[in-house]
Amino acid sequence: MFKKSLLGAIISMGLAACGGSPGIPNVDLCNGDPKCSSPASSDIDVAALSIDEIRAGYITGRFTSEEVTRAYLRRIEAYDPSYNAFTTLSSDALVQARAIDQRRARGEVLGPLAGVPVVVKESMDVRGMPSTAGWAAMSKRKGGMDFFPIDHAVVVQRLVDAGAIIIGKTNIPAFSDDGTRANTSWAGPTYNAIDRNLAPGASSSGTATAVAAGFATAGLAEETGGSIQNPSAAQSLVGIKPTFALVPTAGVVPLAGSTRDVVGPIAQSVRDAALVLDALAGYSARDPKTSASDSHIPAQGYTSLLNVQALKGKRIGLYGPGWNTANLSPETEALYRKAIQELMARGATVVTDPFERSGFAELALAGEPYDYRGTESAAYDLNNYLKGLGVPSLAALKNQVHASPFDAGGTLSWYVDALPTLKASLAQPDQAPPLEPFFALRARYLQVFNGVMAAQQLDAMVVPQALESLPALFSDKVIAETSISALDVAGLPGVTVPAGQYANKAPFSLLFVGRAWDEASLLALAYDYEQATKHRVKPTLLAK
Repeated sequence: MFKKSLLGAIISMGLAACGGSPGIPNVDLCNGDPKCSSPASSDIDVAALSIDEIRAGYITGRFTSEEVTRAYLRRIEAYDPSYNAFTTLSSDALVQARAIDQRRARGEVLGPLAGVPVVVKESMDVRGMPSTAGWAAMSKRKGGMDFFPIDHAVVVQRLVDAGAIIIGKTNIPAFSDDGTRANTSWAGPTYNAIDRNLAPGASSSGTATAVAAGFATAGLAEETGGSIQNPSAAQSLVGIKPTFALVPTAGVVPLAGSTRDVVGPIAQSVRDAALVLDALAGYSARDPKTSASDSHIPAQGYTSLLNVQALKGKRIGLYGPGWNTANLSPETEALYRKAIQELMARGATVVTDPFERSGFAELALAGEPYDYRGTESAAYDLNNYLKGLGVPSLAALKNQVHASPFDAGGTLSWYVDALPTLKASLAQPDQAPPLEPFFALRARYLQVFNGVMAAQQLDAMVVPQALESLPALFSDKVIAETSISALDVAGLPGVTVPAGQYANKAPFSLLFVGRAWDEASLLALAYDYEQATKHRVKPTLLAK
């Protein structure tokens, strides 16, 4: 299963002559089936289809799963050479679609996402596709060595069980270690679908670009430090960063799997994101930490509270020095003031800087642009993950590819320099490192956060997702998030929602933050705002 062309002359997107990523073999997804080249799907505007509309189309017979999937693949063929969203495309997407159509024709009970095409972040294991972590040493297509997972990641299996069609895997920076762009990927940079000159957000860059560009209905993303919220905000999408331990991360390349890593959906709308979260959330025996989610998942699902009056009467906390001492840029401040007026117009009461003098902002890592605490578990978590690729240890990986991401000058070496606990853990990566200081920090965050929310009677915090507009794709500047410590160290949920546009055409987004396990309520508030404002920026794609 590799990145390739689909229809007609079967022109390879991966060939350098077509402008795609180098080194991707040409594979005929149609498997020689002449029906695959049928124009029946040419009038389906998949870029505008929601999950509900796709499901309704199947029920009414407007189109089949095969036709919808083919339409997405046509769109990928036409435009992905300009955006490089994918590392690997599924060679059996149409086979998956036909199987769904056959089951539907037999009257079988199908899953809630039956026939819905989705994409999966490269860091998530998919059987039959190489797991590369975005790292050249683990990609045969870049002169390294391919590793194929024994099983799907839990979240991928849950999508398959729900009937979703896996279109392919999407590009990331090496080991997901960049919150701004995917330029360190063996597959080359991914471009922002809104404007190719702007950073796409990371590390779930390819997922955001694929969803924004209409290459799939929704996609899976993963966050350790902004990697869901950054790309979704950068490309005017909805992203759900769930509470830590709500969604299983087994089978996902870890950066801080024991402490911070989460998996969540990116979609074009709040409702679509909520529908995908329904399929992902809950306990898995492969990921024991998810037992913490017991009793916290809404019985009627994450769409159950969605309504256009959800903000009425709610108390919303606003950004200020008590939350984060960094100043908003003048343009961000102006866009935020407009968004506050929109929240108030929906009937919300806003509370200025409710975290003032709480000590909350001071819990962030002083003097550092990124709060890396919790990454002490990186060697231990990666050592465990590799077993799912048939690699017994980090040492065995180094023996096979002659490199380690933790080596001096390697992708993850800066964590080793910054974290003595991680450096010590590298000597015995099969043993869990001491993480008591991190979890004490999390407890302190939650104590202050929950205390302020209760004292101020807040339903949510709503803050700008970033301090300023997006940097350029090829620049040294990084996305300046407002809430990395709050969300990722504290393990709290957040929902990004489009809220406007900067003068340079970069999207402006809000981040709705709530208490642990508060996803359903946050989604309701975000839905009300989304439906009232319709701020999503829809891209105009360029074809090479």
